[in-house]
This record gives sequence, C-alpha cells and structure tokens, in this order.
Amino acid sequence: MRAVIQRVARAEVRVDGEVVGKIGCGLLILIGVGRDDGEEAARFLADKVASLRVFEDGEGKMNLSVREVAGSLLVVSQFTLFGDARKGNRPGFAAAAPPKVAESLYQRFCALLRAKGLPVETGVFRAHMAVELVNDGPVTLLIDSSRLF
Repeated sequence: MRAVIQRVARAEVRVDGEVVGKIGCGLLILIGVGRDDGEEAARFLADKVASLRVFEDGEGKMNLSVREVAGSLLVVSQFTLFGDARKGNRPGFAAAAPPKVAESLYQRFCALLRAKGLPVETGVFRAHMAVELVNDGPVTLLIDSSRLF
C-alpha cells in the first residue's frame, strides 16, 4: 500500500458537489492499494499512521501524533498512486489492485484506524472526488509499505 500523508489545518472531499468527508486539524491520507498488498500491509500502514509524530509540541518540534493533538483523519482512495509513467506519457496502472480487492483493503485500513480510537472520515471509493485541503507546514510524507517490511 502507498500513502501520501499530509498534515492539514482542514480538509474535505466532495462527490457531485456534496461534502462526504470533512476534518479540521489532522491528517489527509491518500491511499493506494497494490496488487500484492494484503492484511499485513493494511495493518502496518494503520499502525504507522496512528503513531506518526508529525505535529509540533510546545517547543516547536515534530513530536506529537494525531491522537495527541486530538486530530482527525480523512482517508481518500487513490489508485493513481500506483501509476507508472516511466515509459511514454500516459501512466499505466497494472501495479494497482483490482477494484474489489482494493476496496476491501481500503475499508480494512479505515477500520483498523477506527479500532485505535481515531476519528476517520472518508471519500467514496471509485467516485470522482474533489479534495480540498490546507496543508499545515507544509508537511507531506510518502509511505510505501512494500519498502518497509
């Protein structure tokens, strides 16, 4: 699984002009599921997101997790994170998981975060979405579970 994680002051996602997910301070997570991903990847990534220390403490050091700042998570599926544009000008998506598998792991990832007591908002899987955010910092990280275990 691949995740682009952005520390945000606020973020929201709309489908057909309607807000379907909205948070204040927290993390916007764009998540892609690869063909070889499974439960282990979802669990690893959920553990990493829940404990990631990217919020500043009283001394201005990134030392606090989203839980410690009472933040929320907005999780948006994005299969294009597995796009491969090394050849030609149009990306290929052969490395992305099939939609049924991807949706299951996306939902599992969100459930694992909720089980940790974190408030989670989501987009709509496979919908055309408009994502709006105010990146705080800016702080943006890329985590690819296949490179970590």
